[in-house]
Amino acid sequence: MIMFPELSRKISMMKPNRALLFSILLLLLVPVTAVSADKQKPKLVLAVVVDQFRYDYLTRFRADYHGGIARMLERGAVFTDAHYLQFPTVTAIGHSTFMSGATPSVSGIVGNEWYERDNDEHRPGQVSSVSDPKTKLLGGGPGLTGSSPRRLLVSTLPDELKMAKRSGKVIGISMKDRSAILPVGHMADAAYWFDADSSNFVSSTYYMSKLPEWVQKINADRPVWKYAGMEWTALDAKPGDKPFCSMTAGAAVPFCGAIELTPFSNEMLEDMAEKAIENEQLGTHDGTDVLAVSFSANDYVGHQVGPDDPRVRDISIRTDQTLKKLMDFIDARLGEGNTLVVFTADHGVAPVPEVNNARKMPGGRLSSASMARIVSDALSAKFGKGNWFLYDNSGFVYLNYETVTNNHAEAVEVRRFAAEVARGLPHIARVFTRDDLLRGGAAADAVGRSALLGFYGPRSGDLVLLPEPYYMFSETGTTHAMPYNHDTHVPLIFYGAGIRAGVHYQPVAINDVAATLAALLQVETPSGSSGRVLTDVME
Repeated sequence: MIMFPELSRKISMMKPNRALLFSILLLLLVPVTAVSADKQKPKLVLAVVVDQFRYDYLTRFRADYHGGIARMLERGAVFTDAHYLQFPTVTAIGHSTFMSGATPSVSGIVGNEWYERDNDEHRPGQVSSVSDPKTKLLGGGPGLTGSSPRRLLVSTLPDELKMAKRSGKVIGISMKDRSAILPVGHMADAAYWFDADSSNFVSSTYYMSKLPEWVQKINADRPVWKYAGMEWTALDAKPGDKPFCSMTAGAAVPFCGAIELTPFSNEMLEDMAEKAIENEQLGTHDGTDVLAVSFSANDYVGHQVGPDDPRVRDISIRTDQTLKKLMDFIDARLGEGNTLVVFTADHGVAPVPEVNNARKMPGGRLSSASMARIVSDALSAKFGKGNWFLYDNSGFVYLNYETVTNNHAEAVEVRRFAAEVARGLPHIARVFTRDDLLRGGAAADAVGRSALLGFYGPRSGDLVLLPEPYYMFSETGTTHAMPYNHDTHVPLIFYGAGIRAGVHYQPVAINDVAATLAALLQVETPSGSSGRVLTDVME
């Protein structure tokens, strides 16, 4: 008891039996406290998002996984009932939620794109979640505008590591700019994405004045050319089976199109990740480095063909193999047990409506433009003529306030009447008005709450049209965005350093990831996080 002289004096005054019991308890507790405080942190956090990867892809294709996904399922902390809480469920929101824990109502990321009524440039119009006219693109065409996380209103887990001086380097990589940028936050050292026009990996002046030499070398080697003439054939194809597509146009096999529409682009991203780890020495700095990688090809393919197509099974199996290659590379450099991996998706996807109909399930295609036109005509008949809507994006509608004023109408009454008309449209389950969402009156059930969590007043629109399950605003293929399980239910696995393996069946949210990582790494929870710490994953 030399460490605690005052406590030792008090123990000596106790009765012998009580003193002995107290001393034993103290000896048991002190080492545990010391170990938890001094426990070695992971050298690297690998944050993996597979774009449009439904939870059931883990179970449907489980027998075909023998690589990275299999390793995480067998040795990781697996959550079988992880969901996004907000509506809409789209790429930008999923990626911003993953490392911030914030819903759009707090993060300000209300979609991939939205209508901005005013901004610093006083140029109303459509903006993207990461568009930034104050930056320039690096590695693409000359003079093009770049991208940045400036529209994200909250911190991310990598930001908290940086502010606490617990991280060396933070890098994000994806085929999509929003997917590379949003998870790693404001203080990242770099974000790299693929520019289809130049076929280069690019960044922006938000992060640096010029691309690092290693990225310039990748671009000079023209990674896309490696796949010229290649065919995408199923991994388990039998003799005589035709390829899915070819990278050669005009061949007997259908043309794949852009590299993004094939699993080859996931291979490019994995190679880019290896190069980043090697050249930026990730995992070797003081503190914990972060590498966020978002594999986009699964989403591009999934939109075209839907979750029941054999191409989705094949690209899922290839993703398992690609992740094994990346995880093996990291372990070879840093040693096993020094990396913490978090694996999830940014959203799911609905079945192709025609596929659903063929198996006697509901579903169909809706035209957002046609519905907006019907509502606009009704507004003209009641309040007066004019261009009533400035912007309509898949049921998210922005009123033209100038038309409201010119017709001496009240915006609240215009929204109320427009919602009444829209509720009568076929296969529209609910219509939310701006006024409903500002009051919070929409949150009567989980679906209403999801609309409320997806609404941020300064950026969101005036009307939200929510279709019935399996109905979608898409003319071809399939899509996502809805608050239904096919779009909200995604994988969530923690694996590696500090993680206790097991399967967990309780409901959790992707918002819980950031809070859990913050607890594991002993930094502040990101500023907008609404998640809780998943203590079951901790060793």
